[in-house]
Amino acid sequence: MPHIKDYAGRRAHMIGIGGSSMSGLALMIKKLGVRVTGSDSVRSYATDQLEAAGIPVHIGHEAGNVHGADLVIYSAAIAADNPERAEALRLSIPQMERATLLGQLMEGYRHAINVCGTHGKTTTTSMLAQVLLDTGLDPTVHIGGQLDYIGGSTRVGGHDTFVVEACEFNASFLQFHPTIAVVTNIEEDHLDFYKDLDDICRAFGRFFSLLPEDGLCIGNGDDPRVVSLLGALPRRTQTFGFGEGCDWRPADLTYTPEGCADFGFALHGEVLAHVTLRVPGEFNVMHALATMAAAVAVGASPTDVAASLANFAAPHRRFEYTGTVCGVRLYTDYGHNPAEMRSALSNAAHQPHNRLFAVMQPHTYSRVKTLFADYIHCCDAADELLITDIFAAREKDPGDIHATMLVDAIAATGQKVTYTPTFDDAEAYLRANWQPGDLVITMSCGNIHLLNAQIQQHGDVWPKE
Repeated sequence: MPHIKDYAGRRAHMIGIGGSSMSGLALMIKKLGVRVTGSDSVRSYATDQLEAAGIPVHIGHEAGNVHGADLVIYSAAIAADNPERAEALRLSIPQMERATLLGQLMEGYRHAINVCGTHGKTTTTSMLAQVLLDTGLDPTVHIGGQLDYIGGSTRVGGHDTFVVEACEFNASFLQFHPTIAVVTNIEEDHLDFYKDLDDICRAFGRFFSLLPEDGLCIGNGDDPRVVSLLGALPRRTQTFGFGEGCDWRPADLTYTPEGCADFGFALHGEVLAHVTLRVPGEFNVMHALATMAAAVAVGASPTDVAASLANFAAPHRRFEYTGTVCGVRLYTDYGHNPAEMRSALSNAAHQPHNRLFAVMQPHTYSRVKTLFADYIHCCDAADELLITDIFAAREKDPGDIHATMLVDAIAATGQKVTYTPTFDDAEAYLRANWQPGDLVITMSCGNIHLLNAQIQQHGDVWPKE
């Protein structure tokens, strides 16, 4: 297996370089002295950023793109029959999957903090990155999202602490080398790869077993699946949550009118610090508790951690306010499974509003099929729900699932739901029905955030003459 540290001064070509993880990795290995090129199917903000940083990006996948490369790096979404991967195989150019690269980059760090879980990974990793930076620990960071505080999705810091978002998709986190694992929750997802929830739990168990003998696993003490795995793990463990049995708990918890939590961080009943968060919702209390536990474990002061968390603003596309049009506040969220969308709508419901419009872009045919029953009530908090066509991502249409099937099932519950297949349809419906004081949230890890941009580009007067 090739190792990235052997490629300083040599060329690595990255297929799918515009992805949230791949684009960050491209910048990281460029700083290691690797000559990076890349390709992607579409031009995006990420590819524009890479080109501005001096990394050539070819739009479109062509065999010739790998000619002259010493190493080819690809994401899990890039199949073996991709023309560039096939050409690399023909030319005997070594190939490496994204997760393997990320695992290699974290080797040798005294503290390799891996944040895993079905949802909440990006926000928790972002909190940790900001906290460790603010407390002087100079972390190297890799996040699956854009965090303004570090200027993007990655940061190359010192050689002591590495903070990374560890995704369970394709079991990619089994390529990593954690010394501290933080697990936010374990729920059903990625059932195009895993057989069932038990299979997912087994993968998390294998991931925890990668911890060294003196490693630490910090887990959600309110999640019975997490608690069960921690109980069987022959490593140090800590828990966080609202339950009385958790090690880290919120003390004297209240919420501001905007839904932001005010509470004390209590470890075994002793309050060590106090915070008022800037980000709303109960889920962010959990993220903050996990962050506190991990940061203290690597030597940060609880009061310094709390001071940093008080200034934390969420990464882009995590309940992100994008602007106001016609007196209507617009938000977007990366939530793409039922649990995440339910969380996003819980945050939205805490914001001042008259009516709450949710726009769901279902993500992947396999996810909609396997979690269909969970989709039916995940947006109950919305006054009106719009559903666009399914975003295929890495999949092809199997022909047996369609967005209208979700619309019909949700309508049968009595919720007001409308099929708006395209962004133009969704914008037209919203503008015909919203009133000043309403709130709109768009949800998906597809390209639904572009609907916000489209609406804001058209402005208060639409259509433009």
